Amino acid sequence: RCIMVESEAEPAPKRPPRKFKNMDKPWEDDTVDHWKPESWGKGDMSAPLTEESSFAVLFPSYREKYLRENWPQVTSALKEHGIKCELDLIEGSMTVSTTRKTWDPYIIVKARDLIKLLARSVHLQQAVKVLQDDVYSEIIKIGSLCRNKERFIKRRDRLLGPNGSTLKAIELLTSCYVMVQGNTVSVMGPHKGLKQVRKLVEDCFRNYHPVYHIKAMMIKRELERDPALKNESWERFLPQFKKQNKQRKGKKKANEVSNKYTPFPPAQPLRKVDEQIESGEYFLSEEQRKARRSQARADKQAEGRAAKIAKRQERFQAPKEKQRDTKKTHGTPEVSAASLAASLKAKGKRKLPAAG
Repeated sequence: RCIMVESEAEPAPKRPPRKFKNMDKPWEDDTVDHWKPESWGKGDMSAPLTEESSFAVLFPSYREKYLRENWPQVTSALKEHGIKCELDLIEGSMTVSTTRKTWDPYIIVKARDLIKLLARSVHLQQAVKVLQDDVYSEIIKIGSLCRNKERFIKRRDRLLGPNGSTLKAIELLTSCYVMVQGNTVSVMGPHKGLKQVRKLVEDCFRNYHPVYHIKAMMIKRELERDPALKNESWERFLPQFKKQNKQRKGKKKANEVSNKYTPFPPAQPLRKVDEQIESGEYFLSEEQRKARRSQARADKQAEGRAAKIAKRQERFQAPKEKQRDTKKTHGTPEVSAASLAASLKAKGKRKLPAAG
């Protein structure tokens, strides 16, 4: 027999005391606003920059005319901060770089944001504001958030709203400038507003309507004014919107088979080889099969092209005019020739003077 002897449990080693546990942490001070921009003047940098930093941004061809006309204003705005800029119309790019006269090391990042906004169709008078210390920018890419093109266009229109009312409400509540252009949304404003707009835009393309975010932001704005609710949770005041997945009634297919009970099993589907034998493709060589597929693809493309051309030509066809009935006169009943002759004879007899 094996006799198990219980060994006495060894005591766990004591953890060494943490040295920095009770030390003051100045970065955790709630009275300090860590997002407050620090002021920077021309004399704060003792020596010029030793290396040149540069950024280049491509722009679409439809922006070429606008940029060429307003480029002198861009140059003068960046020259005040000691930034050099170049416009390359052949390559289609804008470049900004630092010089020996640059007195702010972070201004090159602001200049990069400026040319990004100009490339995304933001007006120069608005884009120049990004050079200020308290204004930041972000370009949200929305092209990959929704694959279906029709659904993408519908959800992008939700951001604009009827006559741009939704977009205006977003700008007022977030203190940001929002520009929807193509597959991007350009935003300018404070950090807090940029975060709110990004959340709103991403949820909009996840089928969450912007009106729900707007209602929540309006309620939060009212709650911020009440000092008694400063340290309380606001969950009970905010609206709770649950996603409802309602199944829409789809159209019945024409070839839909009724689900009646039959004792016979369904017919076995044909194999791929059997289908090729029926169509004759099985007996063709590989080159002939490729030629046949390419021909079928070309025929299908030709049909689609012809249908598109016919659809375009429908706009230029004159509408059918209603044929006017010239035989009937409006407001007068039809009169036969016999009745007209009888009435004329009766009128003539009345006008003749009596004889004798």
